Amino acid sequence: MRVLVAGSGGREHALVWKIARSPLVERVFAAPGNDGMAADATLVPDVTAGDAEGLIRVARENDIELVVIGPEDPLADGVADRLREAGLAVFGPSAAAAQLEGSKTFAREFMARHGVPQPRFRVFRDLERAIAAVKEEGGPCVVKADGLAAGKGVAVCDGPVEAELALREILADRRFGAAGDQVVIEERLIGEEASYYAITDGEQVVTLVPAQDHKRALDGDRGENTGGMGAYVPAPVVSEAVEKRILEEIVHPTLRGMREEGTPFSGVLYVGLMIDADETPRVIEFNVRFGDPETQALFVQMSSDLVPLLHGAATGHLSPQTVATEDAAVCVVLASGGYPRGYEKGKPIAGLAAAEALPGVAICRAGRRREGDGFVTNGGRVLGVAARGRDVASARRCAYAAADLIQFEGMQRRDDIAARAEGR
Repeated sequence: MRVLVAGSGGREHALVWKIARSPLVERVFAAPGNDGMAADATLVPDVTAGDAEGLIRVARENDIELVVIGPEDPLADGVADRLREAGLAVFGPSAAAAQLEGSKTFAREFMARHGVPQPRFRVFRDLERAIAAVKEEGGPCVVKADGLAAGKGVAVCDGPVEAELALREILADRRFGAAGDQVVIEERLIGEEASYYAITDGEQVVTLVPAQDHKRALDGDRGENTGGMGAYVPAPVVSEAVEKRILEEIVHPTLRGMREEGTPFSGVLYVGLMIDADETPRVIEFNVRFGDPETQALFVQMSSDLVPLLHGAATGHLSPQTVATEDAAVCVVLASGGYPRGYEKGKPIAGLAAAEALPGVAICRAGRRREGDGFVTNGGRVLGVAARGRDVASARRCAYAAADLIQFEGMQRRDDIAARAEGR
């Protein structure tokens, strides 16, 4: 089989890395890809993930049997629809189904219609009305830009003062552009977060190991929300009893609701969860693609072949099965100074070869490019350093040992990734 992966970030590098190791796959292509993928894929740098016609041309010229769309923006823009119309097997939902991520308002109202557990919420377009609402409520809340904002359009606020600043930034200052045409103000849930993945053809479901992401920029879950500063698997907060509730109360009702509304969902449904002290799961957010950086940890840990799952979901013939895994994996993100706001590019990166030489380590390139004989930074999240181990503690030690070998000016990281899981 020949597979085309659309995208260029750390998530797509992880997909390429995992797909290339399938005995079913003859060759992998990546459009546009990044130079870190070159060892496992043929790069097509002149075709972006959002270029439907370019992807169709590449697929036809290279006898591609499966296209995997990595990022959320092309899915929301209908690239999967256009490729399916051209007769290609595509892993990723339609534009209509991708609204679960593309619009926070759509997702919240959908969950309300179908009884999916979630926080209380209100939607606003008018700044002054939104400010009045958070002042009236008076307590902690979460402010979200309605549209896609690369995981950064969320402000977790301790009270009305922080909420007003976030509202002004989104609705008045237009930090996120059209994604901030309206905002969702949500009840701030208390508990522990987890990420749950269900690969589906719209009917059948195959679940992956629950993960825990670390969204805030600084240790101790402080600072601004980011696209993710690290992740680990498995997440012990998702017990067998909690997982049963996630499937029965969230995953299956969501897929059933999408079918009933005429927008069946296929691909991977990412459920961002808050699990409270009573082990009640509620939905923080839906994503319609693999998470970043959870994917890096998931695929390093996963020993099953991913390709039959992707192809089965894309073609409507997903076979129920249990995914085999190793014991644990941890991914630590190395980011540019200033991320998730302004940051400089072009900083030389040292220590990559030494880090990759450590046993059990895989490094996914995201915001990095080749310059001369070396590599320089080229984005906010530069590298995802993933490692596996017999348990979370050993995987964590290995990941940080590798991360300690890598250096570039202004590099920032969290030093507490997976610390919560040690000893549990």
